[in-house]
Amino acid sequence: MTDVSVDDDSAAGHGGEPGLVRRIGPGLLLLFIVGDILGTGVYALTGKVAKEVGGAVWLPFLSAFLIAMLTAFSYLELVTKYPKAGGAAVYTHNAFKVHFITFLVAFTVMCSGLTSASSAAKAFAGNVATVVGWEAASAMGLVVALLFMTAIAIVNFRGVAESVKLNVILTLVELTGLLIIIAIGAVAIMGGRGDLSQLTSIKIPEGETAFGAVTAATALAFFAMVGFEDSVNMAEETKEPERIFPKIMILGLTITGIIYVLVAISSVALVPPEELGEGTAPLLKVVQAGAPAFPVWIFAFITMFAVANSALINMLMASRLLYGMANEEVLPRPLGKVHKGRRTPYVAIIFTTAIAFGLIWFADLTALGGTTSFLLLLVFTVVNVVVLVLRRDKVEHKHFRSPTSISIIGALLCAFLASPLSGRAVEDYKIGGVLLLIGVALWALTWLVNRAIFSKPTYAKHPEALGGKVDEDIR
Repeated sequence: MTDVSVDDDSAAGHGGEPGLVRRIGPGLLLLFIVGDILGTGVYALTGKVAKEVGGAVWLPFLSAFLIAMLTAFSYLELVTKYPKAGGAAVYTHNAFKVHFITFLVAFTVMCSGLTSASSAAKAFAGNVATVVGWEAASAMGLVVALLFMTAIAIVNFRGVAESVKLNVILTLVELTGLLIIIAIGAVAIMGGRGDLSQLTSIKIPEGETAFGAVTAATALAFFAMVGFEDSVNMAEETKEPERIFPKIMILGLTITGIIYVLVAISSVALVPPEELGEGTAPLLKVVQAGAPAFPVWIFAFITMFAVANSALINMLMASRLLYGMANEEVLPRPLGKVHKGRRTPYVAIIFTTAIAFGLIWFADLTALGGTTSFLLLLVFTVVNVVVLVLRRDKVEHKHFRSPTSISIIGALLCAFLASPLSGRAVEDYKIGGVLLLIGVALWALTWLVNRAIFSKPTYAKHPEALGGKVDEDIR
């Protein structure tokens, strides 16, 4: 698991464009997955989850972990079957061959990455405000968030090797921060200073049940577990993806699930849930309560590194997804352009960064987290169905196979958490709905442009790249 080497094996490009480069081995992939899952969710939203459910904050995190693991099995079958950039959109394309559905899935995944990265930028600015004494919602906070996103775009443009190696450093830093929280909690509890009775206390809003309170909190906590799905968009830059993805993704999810539950236990044992739910830096309060002598500014910087990592990986994912879909003409071809010197999808990077600027400007942290969770749950529901549909599509190479029952249960649970029955905030539907309407408008524009250029609604000029065939009535 120590292989973090790089090489220059290139994935083939299309239409004379240079291809991406296979530089990610097992070690880098594990750190990519762990680093993407850890970060903004647990660092910024632990308090918000505690505010929803009370002291049993570990329960929503555990529930979110189990649902994420079910969906990961479906992703593993698909990424080892079709190891291409594009992820869920590629799989949906292969299953249904419907341009509108494929486009919306691609756009939804991209938006989930951008809302996640934007929430990271907001959390970064909030921690800067804590260190220097600004108001988190001040104009300076907005400037910091926008400058932060610009820096992420520059790193992304520099190249995947540089980006993923920076991810290694940032992942180790954010992992250190969470281990500090766990250690502080363990010492305090063993010293008799922790209140473990809080762990079984569930806050039940008036007119609700305990089940409703937990599911509402799980819908928000799910944001902390997303990230594993981003890795499939790096398949064209991963060495031997069919062989290493299954064990690495399952290992990465397990590591983060254990860490989250332990962090949740430490947090509510040291800080009352209602106090934990106030502000944008809940884990700083845990440090102050459990280890008053620990320099708070050091942990604030660790938190900033953690959310920076989330932003970097999500922007990597979003740009690679657009690159993959542009090469299949599901999105306009210019988005698939690769810079000849840096070998990175520079047009896609510029486009995704511009949308992230808009989200940073208009939405707050809690809404961005909830919207990310909502959008991805929609995608996960589709992916769990798609894996079953694509059982009819045989490939020559060996690949992982998800148990049918797991994919069915995963689809049902994801659909439930995305629905109003879960107690999800109305704001999630508002922001998600606006983004999806923008997606519909872009789909119509893409369809019209393709029709004008090719005299037909082209959506897969290179169907063999996806391992499938295009229906004759579309061709």
